[in-house]
Amino acid sequence: MVSRTVFRAALAAVVVLSALTLVAGQQTAGASSADASGVFLDGEGDSVPPANGTTVIATDSSAVLADEGDTPRTKSELVAFNPDGSTLYYNSTYNRYWDVDPSPEGEYTVLYTASMHLDGEECSATTVCTRNVVERANLSTGETERLYSRITPHKHSTRWHDVDRVNETHYAVADIYRDRVFVFDVETGLTTWEWEAQQEFSLESGGEYPRDWTHVNDVEVLDDGRLMVSLRNQDRVVFLDPQTGLQENWTLGAEDDYDTLYEQHNPDYIPENEGGPAVLVADSENNRVVEYQRENGTWNRTWQWQDARMQWVRDADRLPNGHTLISDSNGNRVFEIDRNGEIVWQADVAFPYESERLETGDESSGGESAASLGLPSRTVDDTGGDDKTLLTSAWLTVRSVVPGSLLNGIVYLVPGWMGPIEAGALVALVVVGVGWAVLEWRWSPYRLRLQSPARLRRK
Repeated sequence: MVSRTVFRAALAAVVVLSALTLVAGQQTAGASSADASGVFLDGEGDSVPPANGTTVIATDSSAVLADEGDTPRTKSELVAFNPDGSTLYYNSTYNRYWDVDPSPEGEYTVLYTASMHLDGEECSATTVCTRNVVERANLSTGETERLYSRITPHKHSTRWHDVDRVNETHYAVADIYRDRVFVFDVETGLTTWEWEAQQEFSLESGGEYPRDWTHVNDVEVLDDGRLMVSLRNQDRVVFLDPQTGLQENWTLGAEDDYDTLYEQHNPDYIPENEGGPAVLVADSENNRVVEYQRENGTWNRTWQWQDARMQWVRDADRLPNGHTLISDSNGNRVFEIDRNGEIVWQADVAFPYESERLETGDESSGGESAASLGLPSRTVDDTGGDDKTLLTSAWLTVRSVVPGSLLNGIVYLVPGWMGPIEAGALVALVVVGVGWAVLEWRWSPYRLRLQSPARLRRK
């Protein structure tokens, strides 16, 4: 039998190794997405080829959420990288950055939404509130122009996630706080059109009303004048005619039909002249990117992509060259896959919400549908093969057992620097530490006897 001394030494080794792994992970956190030489690194620490254009990334700092306050684990940022990985632009003014789109006002000009948490007198009826802004920035000069701003009460589920340009004076906003989409006139600041989800959906659907009912997180103005809107908590992408409202027969997804969509983000519309109608969407809680083609009045899934690292993906853009640019929030990366589904460019970035390749147009404009390109689908079962590491296999086992929404919630709450290795080290530290403490108690010649009064006696 193994002596207690040897057993204690083994347990101590596990504890020390786990602790060192956590310390090393924490100390290397917060590094730039590019190394000192300006070369992007992939998840293995190897350099990757330059990107085919300027990449702009908006990050949403993860937090432990509370109604009246939250504690960010990482700071939020709007950052633009040149093709070689050098930084073109950096801004960390706001607590959260959300949608970012190229703007026609200039080659390096973008339109974005962001949120700033406030307290005190600025909040009026509540102790904590949020300033939502729509701004335009020139990435080369740093000049910023505020187009619109409104204060909403509290923080979570009152922060606007998306804005889309209607024309040079009008912009559409996905308003999470009031469960609506509205259009404002930048010259007057007035609302010129709005659609409220209550017009079409029961309050029994989606999330808790009014706290976080629809979580409407995306709006896209289509070339034909319609608006495509993501109702996350209803698991639906809907189409709106500005004159007649909801086009029910165009709806993609249905509540709790998780095989189709599960609390999705940032759908992109691909028009008929690019092989559509099709919708490319980040299927967040299913940890995959999917595309649906409209055929004979129905939506059919024609493509999907995921790998073992993908965790709560929240944006995907089809580029004109047939590649797809993906923002993997809990995977802490932005990466580009080619037509064969292989990763050809990657930047490790803490908690990205959305990314854009400036030279390719707004979101998926100019990109063809997967059906038109003949893109092959890929799932975690298609990746790794015999080369899967023990850690990857263990992670896939966890993902197959734990519901996606629960697992994504857990990953969202842990510190941003903690990846699968650090998470495994933490679990080992807790399990071994508690187990060791129990064994020492059982081996101890003294036991605490629970009686009145308490007595410590020798066995």
